[in-house]
Amino acid sequence: MSFIISKIVWALLTPGSILLLILVLAWWLHGKRPTLSRGLLAIATLFIAALSLCPIGAWALRPLESQFPPVQLDQRRIDGIIVLGGALDAEATQRLALPVLNDAAERLTAFVALAKAHPEAKLVFSGGSGDPIRPELREADQVKQFFKEQGLPPDRVIFERDSRNTYENAVYSQKLVHPQAGQNWLLVTSAWHMPRAIGCFEKLGWKITPYPVDYRSNSHDHWASFLPEQQFDMLTTGAREWLGLLSYRLMGRID
Repeated sequence: MSFIISKIVWALLTPGSILLLILVLAWWLHGKRPTLSRGLLAIATLFIAALSLCPIGAWALRPLESQFPPVQLDQRRIDGIIVLGGALDAEATQRLALPVLNDAAERLTAFVALAKAHPEAKLVFSGGSGDPIRPELREADQVKQFFKEQGLPPDRVIFERDSRNTYENAVYSQKLVHPQAGQNWLLVTSAWHMPRAIGCFEKLGWKITPYPVDYRSNSHDHWASFLPEQQFDMLTTGAREWLGLLSYRLMGRID
């Protein structure tokens, strides 16, 4: 039930939904409360102007990404590598019958590179379906073709295909591999997603080394870029992650 509720809440609180609600209210109040209507339109206009003039998307992501700088691995043994799903467009992949990656593609490319560099490591891909409408589209089933094309034999990877969110990534992965004390495991996911992800694993008592990729706050990090679509995309990602951190903290899934 919490999974469905989280999807509904996020659909209502996404910056795009809030902006649409402001515009709808402004239109509805146009004849009844013209002053309030103009005020709402001014808020929407200022918000769009801010997206063009200020790097507010980068501001939303930087506090998340700065907690985990890029990692330089030493010569110590790597016992296992886990990559979290979210880098594959499941619906497009099904329709086109070929892997379609999204903005988080570095999760998969870094995982393949690490797998080749550490042939002794146990490999885990964790990702089911985060879509309550299309639960049959499981990312773990579709990513196998990508690994094969990149020279990583799918039979070398353990596929966790039941998780629907970050918390379940940690729970189901732990049940699959039963990590032992003293083992060195790497967790690969986007830098802005790492605070919530590492929190879930550590809450389960699994001490795992973060391997962040997919840094975004350094992109379009300057004033008057006049690229509102990029800033809006980063702001949406940041807002979702901050809301996720808050909800996970309230539910006791992270400390």
